[in-house]
Amino acid sequence: MDPVSQGVLGAVAAISVAKPTHSRIAALVGAAGGMLADLDILISSSADPLLNIEYHRHFSHSLSFIPFGGLLVALAFFPFLRRRIPPARLYLYSTIGYATAGLLDACTSYGTQLLWPFSDLRVSWSIISIIDPLFTIPLLALALFSAFKNRPLFGKAAACYALAYLSLGIAQNLRASSYQRELIDQRGHRSATRLTVKPSIANLLLWRSVYLYEGQYFVDAVRVGFLSPNKTYPGTQLPAFDLSAALANLPPDSPLASDLRRFDHFSEGYLASLPSEPSYVTDLRYAAVPNSIAPLWGLNLAQINEAGHAAFEPRRNVSEADREDLLKMLKGE
Repeated sequence: MDPVSQGVLGAVAAISVAKPTHSRIAALVGAAGGMLADLDILISSSADPLLNIEYHRHFSHSLSFIPFGGLLVALAFFPFLRRRIPPARLYLYSTIGYATAGLLDACTSYGTQLLWPFSDLRVSWSIISIIDPLFTIPLLALALFSAFKNRPLFGKAAACYALAYLSLGIAQNLRASSYQRELIDQRGHRSATRLTVKPSIANLLLWRSVYLYEGQYFVDAVRVGFLSPNKTYPGTQLPAFDLSAALANLPPDSPLASDLRRFDHFSEGYLASLPSEPSYVTDLRYAAVPNSIAPLWGLNLAQINEAGHAAFEPRRNVSEADREDLLKMLKGE
């Protein structure tokens, strides 16, 4: 998730196990632990544009790296806090804060390698958006109150709120998945595969629905309200990208073939080419508006650098019309 959410949850986790006199230190160290893992975003290469997304949420977010990540945070703070807190406590708070990083990111739909180095599976539970103020703001308020008032009880309350909100995300994911299956049955697409639903930005009401049927991806938005009937906002369809055919025309060890395989793994296989831009391969999991096929990022196979790698092109411009459409769907209009 965003750095604020990561830091706040790390602080909340550390405060929850802290002594009352350690509340502020636990909040500080836990917050640092919650955010440290995302420093992997600095791993990049001008020659290899995909290196950045390949190593983001990689080893630094794995369960096996938690003790080492916690140690790095503790060592960074030890010179400043050695006279105020026992080293074992410092390590405890930093490690608990660090432990939240990969787990929280796995709750989103981006994909996190929790099981590295034993597996390169990208875990994505898709129960919360990468930005969700209803999750973050209450946690931030409770964490600040707990730290400044030395009241770990409010940290525990924040932890309970976080678990409750993520549990709501699980319930909403199941409801959206069930409604997606109803939609598929209504259309007579019962043999559809690669079904997925993902929360749209900053809410748990409106979900992006994607599934594959007879070589075509179908994209819709589904709204699963609490006091209102479920609603579908039909999107469009486009052909799935034929990875095997593309690789067959490339030397197996070429940089471009490597780019396609890595981007396919990163995108969990949800690749498609835009009808208007057949050389632009998009990650169909995401769009600014949940029933749109307008990409947020993709590989431009028409632009190859000197090292033989394709350009990775983000396209994150959101128009005023997009914002209005998103707001209308959120309202159920």
